[in-house]
Amino acid sequence: MILRAMRILIVSATTLEIKPLLKHFKFTERINAQMNRYVFNDMDIDVLTTGVGMVPTAYLMGKVLAGNQYDGAFNLGIAGSFVRELELGEVVHITHDQFPELGTEQGEYFLSLIDLKLLEENYFPYRDGQLVNDLPIKSKIINELKTVRSITVNRVHTTNRSIEKIRKRCNPSTESMEGAAFFFACFAEDIPCAQIRAISNYVEQRDADRWSIPKAIENLNKVILGVLHE
Repeated sequence: MILRAMRILIVSATTLEIKPLLKHFKFTERINAQMNRYVFNDMDIDVLTTGVGMVPTAYLMGKVLAGNQYDGAFNLGIAGSFVRELELGEVVHITHDQFPELGTEQGEYFLSLIDLKLLEENYFPYRDGQLVNDLPIKSKIINELKTVRSITVNRVHTTNRSIEKIRKRCNPSTESMEGAAFFFACFAEDIPCAQIRAISNYVEQRDADRWSIPKAIENLNKVILGVLHE
């Protein structure tokens, strides 16, 4: 009997975020402008680079999953942290995510799609209006990471007013620009998945000099390489 190699999908907004990891893979094929195929140990790994944002992530995830079957999928990248308990460079496992901008303003208040009766809070794949990962990739290393709640946004938060409002409404630990779109696609296709991110900055008034992107990328890639060796 011939055993099929495990097939893994790695999704990242930019090549920069996973460049150290790719050095350990053996390139086999260029599928298209956004995806390359590699071999690592006993795994066939497709690496999808979506570009920044939930719209390209959703489109390309849908396109890829329509023509391929995977045993698991990873969303890898950096994230901003709303909480100081998370250190710069720390790698976290995001288990809850959501689209906090979907809705409407009503004066000083925000009404979500659930508030507007345009979405039931437990309509698949949502649970209480969030995307909750009930089918995580089995990994001892991932299990040892801190689990956090995140939000996926089109515009990152940089003012005290906007940060305070989103904290009160969603109570997130981190924010990214792709995570919830990745979750939505994986949940819809019933694919075990994990969203793993490293903290590159705190959510505050924008000051790139205080960010720690190289450290975050280094730590992220070390963790994922360990996961793939398990």
